[in-house]
Amino acid sequence: MRVRTFVLSALPALLLAMPLFAQEPGRVAVIWQDRGDAATLDLTGGPGGTERGPGTSFMFTKESTSGTSPKFEVQDERGTTWKVKLGEEAKSETAATRLLWAAGYLVELGYYRPQIRVTGLPALTRGQAFVSEGGLVSGARLERDTSAGSTTWSWYDNPFIGTREFNGLRVMMALINNWDLKDVNNSVTTSAGGERVYRITDLGATFGRTGNSFTRSKGVLRDYADSRFIDKVTPTHVDFVLHSRPFFLTFFNLSNYRVRTRMERVTKQIPIADARWIGGRLGQLSAEQIDDIFRSAGFSPSDADGYARVVMQRIGALKALVQ
Repeated sequence: MRVRTFVLSALPALLLAMPLFAQEPGRVAVIWQDRGDAATLDLTGGPGGTERGPGTSFMFTKESTSGTSPKFEVQDERGTTWKVKLGEEAKSETAATRLLWAAGYLVELGYYRPQIRVTGLPALTRGQAFVSEGGLVSGARLERDTSAGSTTWSWYDNPFIGTREFNGLRVMMALINNWDLKDVNNSVTTSAGGERVYRITDLGATFGRTGNSFTRSKGVLRDYADSRFIDKVTPTHVDFVLHSRPFFLTFFNLSNYRVRTRMERVTKQIPIADARWIGGRLGQLSAEQIDDIFRSAGFSPSDADGYARVVMQRIGALKALVQ
């Protein structure tokens, strides 16, 4: 009788813990970790803290021509390889990464530096406008290179479908206005312990306005503040606003039209309980911590304050949802 009572009492706790990971054949898949009291997190240092940040001396290794932003790789004095991104995504990606980490999601180690000096830097195919004499590079986001052996994962087919943590991630995409939810922006790597670690590795298309190629933006406070967050609430579910469908005159590119139209489904039909859960996690953060996210990402003090206000308003809207 005592054994039966123990099993029945422990079962709810086990069921609550299950969504933290999902089983893949022969291994565990992880997408979220409990960071404890979010109010104690250092969001100036971010997921790696200042001690795991990039060094001060960088040597150019190679340029990347993938994606829409100028990118190249460097090695610091410790021998660590960093992927450097320049342009309009540098600040927004740094901020988005830190906010997701604060919510419990697994992210890359990313830092923003107003300037870095890179030795051996050739004339870049893209991004030369950010380079001045002596290899001085302005507005650089540096991300720890963990791409070896990585594969991609899909928003529509992954081990976490239906879990509270995955639904919370869907809410986060609406909260940061991420309009570029392509599979190529998601990565799966294997940890030293054999876990399959699921991350979003490109979060640059955030903190602006979602929309088609003519209306969307990245890292524009006014666009972010003026955009709607919640679209529709039913007794059990909530739809968030995310626009990604192309302008109707581009319909002739049917493949792209279908892909971007499907993206809008990621933030739809989310259980209210799961939206309130992620709102509660984020609600542990102070206004000062959220402000730190944007200041450490290179935004001006006035823009950082503005972004923090909008994020706090959206967190409040999540917490106010009633089922």
